[in-house]
Amino acid sequence: MDETAFQPPPKALEAIMAETRAIGFQNWCWPPVGALLRIMAALKPGGRLLEIGTGTGVGTCWLLDGMDASARLLTVDINPGVHAIAREHLGTDPRLTMLTEDAQATVRRELPNSLDLIFADGGVGKHIMLDETLALLRPGGIYICDDMKPHPPTYHESDRVADWVSSLARCRAIPERHYPGPCCPPYHIGGLRGEPAIRVAR
Repeated sequence: MDETAFQPPPKALEAIMAETRAIGFQNWCWPPVGALLRIMAALKPGGRLLEIGTGTGVGTCWLLDGMDASARLLTVDINPGVHAIAREHLGTDPRLTMLTEDAQATVRRELPNSLDLIFADGGVGKHIMLDETLALLRPGGIYICDDMKPHPPTYHESDRVADWVSSLARCRAIPERHYPGPCCPPYHIGGLRGEPAIRVAR
């Protein structure tokens, strides 16, 4: 079955992917993850969304494709080279604000209980500053993260996952699905097998 026949990808995706592959950039979300982002964004009409780790704009275009006209997306990346590709293809969308900076500064500026969805696809909000990032969600807000692989020279994957799960337990979050991995408690840990993780703030 060809799912794209009735759920076509965002219009900008093909051009973004062409440039992404041309520069050898590999940190982009897979189409199933993008489709999930589109659905989650559609659940927040008029919402404020934050994407940490724009990259070349692959995840960004999926989020925008699910958003309604009154929703707003803030996306941030520290790498101006890859960010330029996202700006070229998506920068004219009035719903989108793009920042080229360290996402730690972005998270510190945002007010608690001010966001409806956070997609953490960079180090900030996932490997560091998780508590501060989750605190930005309104009740009922959605937290999604992708790619929980370790990033050298930091510590071992099992330590990272254990800390991540512990932080989620402390911060108004509940597990959406369960992942029976050998190195972690019975929570759904996204990215260990290329899957995203979803949490809903209480």
